[in-house]
Amino acid sequence: MNFLRFVVMAAMSVSLCVLPAQAAETLRISSTIGPVDAGMLPLLADTFSKKTGIEITMEKAGTGKTLKKAESGSFDLVMVHARKLEDAFCAAGFGIDRRDVMYNDFVILGPKNDPAGVKGMKKVTEAMAKLAAAKVHFVSRADKSGTNVKEMELWQAAGITPSGDWYEKWEGGSKGNKATTLYVNEKQAYTLMDRATWLTLKDQVSVVPLMEADPLMLNLIAIIRVNPEKFPSIHKDEALKFADWVVGDEAQILIRDFGKDKYGQPLFFPNSDQWNAKNKK
Repeated sequence: MNFLRFVVMAAMSVSLCVLPAQAAETLRISSTIGPVDAGMLPLLADTFSKKTGIEITMEKAGTGKTLKKAESGSFDLVMVHARKLEDAFCAAGFGIDRRDVMYNDFVILGPKNDPAGVKGMKKVTEAMAKLAAAKVHFVSRADKSGTNVKEMELWQAAGITPSGDWYEKWEGGSKGNKATTLYVNEKQAYTLMDRATWLTLKDQVSVVPLMEADPLMLNLIAIIRVNPEKFPSIHKDEALKFADWVVGDEAQILIRDFGKDKYGQPLFFPNSDQWNAKNKK
């Protein structure tokens, strides 16, 4: 009997040893490049993971490519900044529950000597028209990213279809805003860029914001959950938890304060409906 008991216990021990570990909860985010390169999304992801135990993986690409990748159902949530593309993504049934999270703004970067003479102009459409008339070297990401979409919206608002040798559709635009800014600095050209990217690079480049503060230049960043009815295998519960958390006070305060110590001003501003409702002036 003792021998039999030993055999049974040994068998139980072996069975326990080979039981697979319980898989950790996971959230897969596909994001536009800016919030990742600036460190904002990694901070939010790390804070959320420590709070909930949900592991987060992320990939970055321009907004157009980010949304295209999510159409395969290989991501649970996207962070993007091009409203026309976002609305089309949701209208096609790929996304649900779009929520504003944060914003910053775009600026026109250019050489300090400003050969086009746009410095201090108040209306971005007039500044874009002046750039085109002067035929100064302008670099476009030309990759259907959120930055590129905003640029094209501004050209359209100015009544201009940019073309010619002065207007460069840079083949490296898909590398992101950081790479584009470094290239623009190398060429001493002009471009449309988000302020956060310039702030993170201002000690490395000589191009500066020359035209800013037009409401048309706001850069609104949102999250959209991938539709679980279209892709039943996605991590819908984890996506909802993150969506609820990132628009709440804890995450919005992180956004509010991010970058202040290092850059002297925040890189992003909180913009969720909940935050705005509580903090109306």
